[in-house]
Amino acid sequence: MSGVSAPLPQWRCWFGAGLCCVLLPLARAATPVSDGTTEAWQFMANQLPRDAYARLGRIKGAPTREQALASAVVAVDYQPVTQDRLHDAEAAFAQLAQGDDEVADAAAYMQARLYQVHFQQPDYIRAAALYRALAERHPASHWAQLGLVKLGLLELYTLPEPAAPADRIAAAMALLGRIHEEKLQRDLHLQIAHAGTFYEQPLDLVLAHLKEVDRIGGLVGQVPEDLAIELGELSLRAGHYADARKYFEIYLRDFTPNLRSVTVRRRLEDLAVLEAKAKEGRP
Repeated sequence: MSGVSAPLPQWRCWFGAGLCCVLLPLARAATPVSDGTTEAWQFMANQLPRDAYARLGRIKGAPTREQALASAVVAVDYQPVTQDRLHDAEAAFAQLAQGDDEVADAAAYMQARLYQVHFQQPDYIRAAALYRALAERHPASHWAQLGLVKLGLLELYTLPEPAAPADRIAAAMALLGRIHEEKLQRDLHLQIAHAGTFYEQPLDLVLAHLKEVDRIGGLVGQVPEDLAIELGELSLRAGHYADARKYFEIYLRDFTPNLRSVTVRRRLEDLAVLEAKAKEGRP
């Protein structure tokens, strides 16, 4: 892409339970002397939007595109959040998105996120349209790839069409081929698996996506532990006894013993009975 004379930080963004957006540059400022933007991103990464706001406020002269992006992001996260401030941020994102650089892609993604989760009245159709437009314009961009994951969530639950659960899941699955970042593929596989459970779809479909999540790995927090339990339990229900045993034993091997470990051991006892019946040909 054109439009920049020096490499920009590659921001990575995720949203917490509230309206907090944390952006952390993986690279430092492109120029030898900091213009204040790097510090602002670091404050945001540390969940200090007031400090980021103050740092950006000390910048003199016309803001760069990155500074304008940082200011709009801070406006989204700065408490107390107001709808007027969110609409001002949306206008800033929309203007920045007209460019042809990573700032434009990040701004387009953030604009869609405003419509998806931040405004008091979400507009899921508008959010989906913005994600699609970004993916069509710059399909290889990290922000377009991330937007496709968010689009998958909209397809699964909130867009009016397709309405049938199986069609919703098919629409989300169709996005997988357009996502080239493996960790983002993993995230969409996990969303599809959970939607399959929610919509009571065939267990083998759900398991196929969970196994992809497990293969890719890289999950953090409680999720890996939950995944092992889910794979074991659903495999047991589907009659895949060898897989169920494998995942239950992985859980006992890899995770700190807790109350769930007792349940897993009991499930292994239940599994042993089922395996014996299957070996004897008994129902």
